[in-house]
Amino acid sequence: MEAGSGKFARVMESLGMDLLVALKIAAILITAWLVERLIYFGLRRAYKRSKAQGREEMTRYRFFRNGVRTLMVILAALAIIYTIPSLRSLAFTFFAGAGILAVVIGFAAQKALSDIISGIFIVAFKPFRVGDMIQAGEAGVFGVVEDINLRHTTILSFENRRLVIPNSILGEERIVNSSIRDERTCEFIEFDLALHADVNMAMALMQHRALLHPNRIVSPAVVNTMEIPSEPITVRLVKIHEGAITLRMYVWANDPVTARRMHYDLNQAVLEDFLENNIPFALPIRRSIQADHTRPNPPAHGQAAQ
Repeated sequence: MEAGSGKFARVMESLGMDLLVALKIAAILITAWLVERLIYFGLRRAYKRSKAQGREEMTRYRFFRNGVRTLMVILAALAIIYTIPSLRSLAFTFFAGAGILAVVIGFAAQKALSDIISGIFIVAFKPFRVGDMIQAGEAGVFGVVEDINLRHTTILSFENRRLVIPNSILGEERIVNSSIRDERTCEFIEFDLALHADVNMAMALMQHRALLHPNRIVSPAVVNTMEIPSEPITVRLVKIHEGAITLRMYVWANDPVTARRMHYDLNQAVLEDFLENNIPFALPIRRSIQADHTRPNPPAHGQAAQ
């Protein structure tokens, strides 16, 4: 027992620490934890007592809460380094005499600083909020914004997977926000039919199935839409291409997730109606070119024939 305590004392002495320094470190950790908890409860109480508790308030609350937590960890680490004599002298040596190291650290922190500034801009200008359904980038996955902190934003996808994306990347990407003002969604439902298909019957079957779906809502008065105001469900022939025509149906739902589910339901229902009424689908056209390898190759240009 005495040998163990003596070994611990030698280790503490080699680090330049004594009981007073250890108590100071414990006090720093406890103080940082208490300050973080007090600020956290203050932010939480302010959020609950605010008149509006929408997605914008939740976004600010999450960002500042995560920011305070990160700041307290950094301050506690700096205070501990300053408290331990050996670490303090080592830190002074690095930061005072190593100019190259400072440049390296500056370059390494450039990305982190960019993420922090982008996070502040996201909270200030609100391209999206916690709880919004967004798509980041041209080929990004749709998901719900779950959290935002100083470095990154967490998006929960439909597959229940969390995408952790740095704030600087989100600041540069094209964001498709399905919830920022109005969650009502116009779903495009398309079918490729053969050129000789009965277009009018196909349109009538599509309209009938859409009107029967329980999640369909009445089309709102939207200016930038291709719908016909006099029709409850608009179906248009949007494309005539090689061997096929494309019919597009415009159906509205209360939110993007409901619209996606309705899309899948109508795919199955309209398919059954088309098969029952002999509406032909388009078949892909393939062209094959067969080369005749039995004939000799012609002589190259400028080369005399043998």
